[in-house]
Amino acid sequence: MMNLMTGVFPIGAHLAGWRHPDSWPLTNMRLDVFIEMAKLAERGKFDMLFLADGNAVRAMDDPIMFVANTNTDRPSTYDPLMILAVLAQHTTHIGLFCTAVTTFDQPYLLARRFGSLDHLSNGRACWNVVTGNYEGDALNFGHTEHVPKDERYERADEFVTICKGLWDSWAEDAFIEDKASGRFLDPAKVQRLNHVGKHYTVQGPLNVARLPQGYPVLASAGQSEAGRELAARHAEVIFSVALTKAEAQAFYQDQKARVVRHGRNPDHVRIMPGISVYTGTSEAEADELYAELQELIPSNVGVASLSKFCRMDLSGFPIDGPLPDLSEEVVGMMSYRKSIDQIATQQNLTIRQMYKLIVPSAGHVTFKGTVDQVVDQMEDWYRSKAADGFNVSMPVLPRSLNTFVDLVIPELQRRGLFRTEYPQGNLRNILGLPTPERQINPNGAWQFHKPA
Repeated sequence: MMNLMTGVFPIGAHLAGWRHPDSWPLTNMRLDVFIEMAKLAERGKFDMLFLADGNAVRAMDDPIMFVANTNTDRPSTYDPLMILAVLAQHTTHIGLFCTAVTTFDQPYLLARRFGSLDHLSNGRACWNVVTGNYEGDALNFGHTEHVPKDERYERADEFVTICKGLWDSWAEDAFIEDKASGRFLDPAKVQRLNHVGKHYTVQGPLNVARLPQGYPVLASAGQSEAGRELAARHAEVIFSVALTKAEAQAFYQDQKARVVRHGRNPDHVRIMPGISVYTGTSEAEADELYAELQELIPSNVGVASLSKFCRMDLSGFPIDGPLPDLSEEVVGMMSYRKSIDQIATQQNLTIRQMYKLIVPSAGHVTFKGTVDQVVDQMEDWYRSKAADGFNVSMPVLPRSLNTFVDLVIPELQRRGLFRTEYPQGNLRNILGLPTPERQINPNGAWQFHKPA
């Protein structure tokens, strides 16, 4: 069964989505908008809602992009775990999936927050494990420059390992609350972590009971070598960036093979490339929306947006000339940069042509046309082992999400590609993932030590 998620980005995935007449009039810090979006996605039986995060007000040194705003800059937004905790009270089934950065957090605190969300939502939490790809974020956490990439991924691996150990602190039946005996908990059902590593020392146990899911579902979006290895060791949902089916197939095959090399079952990992969907009751309707949004992007904003994906200032290059060499490694967003470089080279695209290709899809592939045409592409990628499902970007909200729920979902269901009802249970049941078994720490048994 195909898996689907969509982002909780009220301004829409297209750079000019928030300017379109069919977008919400106001989106900044509007709880009612978030709640409406969550309910609408749950009506469509989506697996998960996704909320990315950042740790700085970005693009301040780029006045063009700072004023235009994009769904990756988010100069004003809720803390993701707090808003998802609220949305948990307005939804029943849909997964609640957000980013948290290992580089600037502590394992104990993060394990506690995601553990709390999993309990508050009855087992619907998912953590997107990222190391942080914006250099400016580091300046808000006592650093003068970004932590080197190799160290970030090394810390992330240890960080996730610690979180898993902390989530194993308590057995499912540890809290017996026996009024007759006065025993609130069974001390034989708790263990300390006693982790001493290169980057962290954490004693434990976590002061959150065993999670409904055991662990939150773990996700990763890294596509560099280090990112792919981190995902292969830990992730159960993996984002991918691919502008062609062949590119998606190559990533799918490589990542599943890495999962196997790490002793894991590849069927327990969902690979979900991002797609941006433009559709409607006719091909003309889809084309019209696409054209309207393109007209709302001034060329200087388009170039600035492409520059952001490439991590290179392109404003000094001829707009109708080729892209410069993008082969050099940069900090963050290498998957986008490599994909753009590859497609521009293969198709001999100019900077103008490239931004017109990239901006409508927020850096992902665009599926545009009638409902049948869009679903044909989704089915083709799914059956061709280019994807286990999709992270669906909605160009204009709420219009695009309404259209997807009302038109695309029924066609997917008619073809037997997508559920008609949510299964019973938690997010792992929805995604078809197993519940992790509690790992016993042989050196973590509780012992009473009388104070001196």
